[in-house]
Formats: sequence, structure tokens, C-alpha cells
Amino acid sequence: MTRGKILAAIFVSLLFVNAGCTGGQESPGYVVRMSGDAHRGKDLIRNYGCGACHTIPGIYSARGMVGPPLLSFGRRTLIAGQLPNSPDNLVRWIREPQQVSPATAMPDLGLSNEQAHDIAAYLYTLR
Repeated sequence: MTRGKILAAIFVSLLFVNAGCTGGQESPGYVVRMSGDAHRGKDLIRNYGCGACHTIPGIYSARGMVGPPLLSFGRRTLIAGQLPNSPDNLVRWIREPQQVSPATAMPDLGLSNEQAHDIAAYLYTLR
């Protein structure tokens, strides 16, 4: 390996290491992935028909136009236009949308805490 290739490899490695550093603060995606399963969340989103209202990347049939598109959800600052985007707030919103916003069209699907964490984990993969 030439010196240039070695330096390039070191540089790329440092980029990957630094990409995970957030100054001591965990990003929402990291926190939720620890307590939810994004693969199960994706299946739940499909099975509960969330795509009837939302456009959701990674879910072919999710092309709804009633609710907001969930593109880049993991980088958003607010949930439902009013809650700071945090794992606890997202799980609360998924489980009890009318408690947060009584006039919302988002249905209460009767999801368990575990199911809501799984769905949240998937949504936080959307960067």
C-alpha cells in the first residue's frame, strides 16, 4: 500500500469514528435503537397501514397523502409540529396521539409500548 492510500484509509476511518460522536449527547436514533427493533417497526408500519396516510421511505406501499410525509424523520426537531423530537415523545405520540393533540386525524391504534418503540426505532433510521 502506498503512503497516499494509507493516509486516505486513515482519513476515511476517522470520518466513520467521528460520525458517531455527538459531543456527549446521544442522537434520537441511537437511543431508540437501544430499546426498539427497527426491522419489527418496519413490519408493524406495513401491517397497521400507516402508509395509507403517510409517505414512508423504505415501505413500498406507503404513499399516503393525508398525514405528513415521514422523509428524514430522524433529523426533524418537532413531532406533530409541537413536541420536541425525542424517543419518549415519539413513543407517546405513536401510542396516544389524541392525548397530545385532540384534533389530530392520527388514529390511536392500540399499540403496546414495545410496538411503539419498534416503530419509533424504524422512523429514526430515516435520516
